[in-house]
Amino acid sequence: MEDVKEMYNELVKRISECTKCPLHTTRRNPVPGEGPLEAEVMLIGEAPGRKEDELGRPFVGMAGKLLDELLNEVGMPRRSVYITNVIKCRPPGNRDPRPEEIRACLPYLIRQIQLIKPRIIVALGRISAKTLHDLARLQWKGISKEHGRVKDAVIAGVKVKILATYHPAAALYNPRLRDYIREDLRKASLLREAGEPGRSRRTLEDFF
Repeated sequence: MEDVKEMYNELVKRISECTKCPLHTTRRNPVPGEGPLEAEVMLIGEAPGRKEDELGRPFVGMAGKLLDELLNEVGMPRRSVYITNVIKCRPPGNRDPRPEEIRACLPYLIRQIQLIKPRIIVALGRISAKTLHDLARLQWKGISKEHGRVKDAVIAGVKVKILATYHPAAALYNPRLRDYIREDLRKASLLREAGEPGRSRRTLEDFF
């Protein structure tokens, strides 16, 4: 584990010094991610927002507060998961990340997956979900059709289950999405529970 910590710290250093795309010229702080390096669940959003850029931490604004609430509701508190974004620097005005920015930043996300080796990846929002589906060479039909579906995948040699859901920020503007996100996160929590040592190897069907 010490080697993993050293490699992770080196990755964070590389992210903090990155100049591979123009976003480094407008950022206040890069946002590598945070959480236990042995986490079984990794949550991946699309990009930092204003508060994240200010503090250098992922999901600490209003959308982050909602995410924390929903994670607590499904028995998977923030401290138990690793949280990051596809893009590590804030796009100006919180615009969507551009394809060239995603391409520049993607090696950092891939390395995070290799180091942490999560069993479950929850993609928060359409950009994150499509990026991960492309990495895993899975078909993507849009967030409204794909959210809540659990898919087996291999990313950079790591076997994972990918589950897409809506971005918490979307639920701030459309409250009905909150229930969808909660239920999708509940599936991830149940998947994690089913894989814990000492527990029976249950499947999702056992819970419905």
